[in-house]
Amino acid sequence: MKTTRFHAAVAAIALFAIAPAASAAPAKADAPVTEAQLAEHIRILAGDAFEGRAPGTEGEDRTIAYVVGEWAKAGLVPVPDSTTPWLQPVPFVETQALSGSAKFKANGRDFAIGDDGIILTGRDASVSLVGVPAVFVGYGVDGTGKVNADVAGKLAIMLFDNAPFGDKLPRYRERRQMLADAGASAVLVISTGAVPWPALRESLGSKYMRLASAKAGAPVSGFLSPEAGDALLKAAGQDGAALREAAKSPDYKGAALPVTADFAAQSAVRPFASHNVIAKLPGAKPDGKAVLFLGHWDHLGICAPEGAADRICNGAVDNASGIAVLIEVAKRLGKGARPDRDIYFLATTAEEKGLLGAHYFADHPVVPLSDITVALNVDTIAISPRGTPVATIGRGKPAYDAVVRDAATRLGRKLDGDGEADAFIQRQDGWALGAKGVTSLMVGGSFSDMKLLEAFLGSDYHRPADNFSDKIPLGGAAEDADLHVALGRAFADTKAWSGTEK
Repeated sequence: MKTTRFHAAVAAIALFAIAPAASAAPAKADAPVTEAQLAEHIRILAGDAFEGRAPGTEGEDRTIAYVVGEWAKAGLVPVPDSTTPWLQPVPFVETQALSGSAKFKANGRDFAIGDDGIILTGRDASVSLVGVPAVFVGYGVDGTGKVNADVAGKLAIMLFDNAPFGDKLPRYRERRQMLADAGASAVLVISTGAVPWPALRESLGSKYMRLASAKAGAPVSGFLSPEAGDALLKAAGQDGAALREAAKSPDYKGAALPVTADFAAQSAVRPFASHNVIAKLPGAKPDGKAVLFLGHWDHLGICAPEGAADRICNGAVDNASGIAVLIEVAKRLGKGARPDRDIYFLATTAEEKGLLGAHYFADHPVVPLSDITVALNVDTIAISPRGTPVATIGRGKPAYDAVVRDAATRLGRKLDGDGEADAFIQRQDGWALGAKGVTSLMVGGSFSDMKLLEAFLGSDYHRPADNFSDKIPLGGAAEDADLHVALGRAFADTKAWSGTEK
């Protein structure tokens, strides 16, 4: 569907969905969110008709039409003066690998890595590199956040994990780009056990997406499985465990390897636009401050090869569940007593490709970022049962923590303060806003019970198995939805919350 026709279709759906304003007095309390209400949204959004909600597909069109329709029925409106009501176009460049090969020589001997141990993508339509020398760069940066080795014209082999030193150092995507900016001809990232290799392969597939405004990466980039990485290092006469240990030093300068690589890659390059969905609930007593709810609508689309029994990664838990919660939160805030402050709802695109939609919004906000008193991100929320304690990703500001504590306590929830959830702070959309100075929180039970979360990450996560079914625990998601209604009201109350931390 052409962009202009798509915008018109979305506007028509929203206009049709808007219900007349109720004249009756609002209820004194918000009705609890039910599991059945969440299930209905998840069933639709994670249905095969939506084809896994990949950006730039008909699945995106269907997803956006559904979200806009539901938000319009809730009483939300487009952001005033928007040239594309309800939508923020986000320009991308997608590179799809058509073919690729990597041949290595270690200590002068041929060394092969099977196709199941490497993911390879060329930046341009055709790439050919011969005899590229390799250097192991550890995390790719030193304790000051600068590139730690001479990588110009070389293959940089980098660790996926976050560096265990320094303060707020860049994640692997940023570190990979820094190596490309420093002249690396190729960058291969050694995967980690924290993200299972099969899930990483399925999430990345043969396509790589970047914002059209982003710098181009290295001519060749990709991933190695942990086993393939260790095998290559062993062939080079190195011990992988020892190198990883040495790389933990903030002064690590990398290690040249007796390895050369030949790369060949053919790719199809496609520019296209995807969309963030943005809506507003006008406040009853706006004071220049606003609350932002957000969650990503996208997933991995058709992720399995032809011939597979199930080819679609439907993303029921990740993140149809989060969008379902945002819809029900919008309905309660929109139909109940109108909050004082403006409240915005944002459904982001391309979170699965590196928080790209959230980063674009942070760079091109439709509301000044300084006006956002808090951003509340909702992601992968259908993990835990009722009664699970509340964890907060992004905690540490006493005044904000107090609001969360008070809202949770009023709902009979206990708080989880063990800090395990902090490990996910850079893996969710709130990170893009937090990097711009916006206080961003992810609150709920899903990141409280690590055993349940790790069980999901090690099984259905980023795979066709993440389908809607009765086995998805929606009790905790319903409780977390009620908590977000309460948080929205608390942060939008001009008397109870000043709009900044004192």
